[in-house]
Amino acid sequence: MNYLEFRNKLHYFPVFSTRDIRKLYPHFDSRRLVEWQEKGYVEKIINRWYFFSERVINEEFLFFAANNIYSPSYVSFETAMSYYQLIPEGVYAITSATSIKTNEFETGTGTFIYHHLKPSLFFGYHLVEAGDQRIKMAEVEKTILDYFYINENINTNEAFAGMRMNTDVLLSRLNVEKLNAYLKIYSNKALEKRVNGFIQYLKDA
Repeated sequence: MNYLEFRNKLHYFPVFSTRDIRKLYPHFDSRRLVEWQEKGYVEKIINRWYFFSERVINEEFLFFAANNIYSPSYVSFETAMSYYQLIPEGVYAITSATSIKTNEFETGTGTFIYHHLKPSLFFGYHLVEAGDQRIKMAEVEKTILDYFYINENINTNEAFAGMRMNTDVLLSRLNVEKLNAYLKIYSNKALEKRVNGFIQYLKDA
């Protein structure tokens, strides 16, 4: 098996793991990956996860990589806010929610940050079409709740203003009924108070 054969089998994977490889080639010698990295054919993101060097690294690629290199997870928090244009600027890292432990990976491809949510809170995401792939992305309502869940110190109008939220965009996208239904699942009075204060701040802005 040569590199061209390998590439033709796996080219449709934006990122691929050693497990993906061994499904196709049970006796694959991982030293070939080292060789192909040295030749510039493939690049490693983190241990066991790779992509072909020719692939364009854009937002969709980074989101897909984030979903896969640490799973289960879905894109949320500041990254989802930027995706929905709820905040005016882009973000330096891809932030995701995960039901396993909190983690962070600084890589040559990008920075991937994962915040732990208990399994009962791992919901409220949908699949976003990205070319031939689909990305797990928090819904707008879940994005807001996830953000306030891990940022307990954001609880005043001054702190809300510091989020630099695009108020008109958020109010046009936000389903308050769904937000409240999701909020009940958290069963967290302090979170409920912060979120309700934030919604009132948006309405008064």
